[in-house]
Amino acid sequence: MAAPTGRSVVERLQRWTTCDISDALSRLGHQDGGLLEGLKMYSPEFERGESKVVGPVFTVKFVPVSDSTAPRVSGNYIDQVPQDAVVFISQPLPHVNAAFGGLMSLRAQYLGAKGVVIDGLVRDLQEHRGLGFPVFARGHSTNACNKICFASEVNVPVTLHSALQDVTVSPSDYIIADLDGVVCVPAHLAEEALRIVGDIAAANEKCADAIRGGMSVAEAFATFRGKPASKST
Repeated sequence: MAAPTGRSVVERLQRWTTCDISDALSRLGHQDGGLLEGLKMYSPEFERGESKVVGPVFTVKFVPVSDSTAPRVSGNYIDQVPQDAVVFISQPLPHVNAAFGGLMSLRAQYLGAKGVVIDGLVRDLQEHRGLGFPVFARGHSTNACNKICFASEVNVPVTLHSALQDVTVSPSDYIIADLDGVVCVPAHLAEEALRIVGDIAAANEKCADAIRGGMSVAEAFATFRGKPASKST
């Protein structure tokens, strides 16, 4: 049997929330259920709404202007974004200036990108929201970053700028992002996560139905999640 295509993975991931996929990745023993901590929805609304982004990762690595040995992207990186990709921008610390603005969203949307995730800061919030274009970031700013950092490489592994996690995001991975946050699904775990997520979600829905009917959480978990009634996590 032929291996499933990337598109089939994206189509199947689209059925689920970030929490569903995190549960599946956690069941598989993946760090933090794939969560990329500290990244929040800024557009189309700030941490509101039903917007969801799912797609293969297109990474962009920014480096400080002081790095004279780093290569530079030819032209502008945003013009290289593939259709249906989720752009993941890695901005070097310290995060003071913004690495992504409204004109970049305008071009990314035109090219058919699903959305943008910035491990750093975004600006021009009203412009992104006016476009209805999904943007997730660590924070926001007013000033551009061209005097402090530049796009050095695309489609290379990048490390999350986090004091709490040691995570690498690779071009072969998948991003799913919604109101609850941003989850990175490693390519080698995508099929296995999709194989088990349905059963996990179904068990949660059975718990919900039982709790609505008056069953205790402990009993519902023991009945449908297979957890002992004395453990209510």
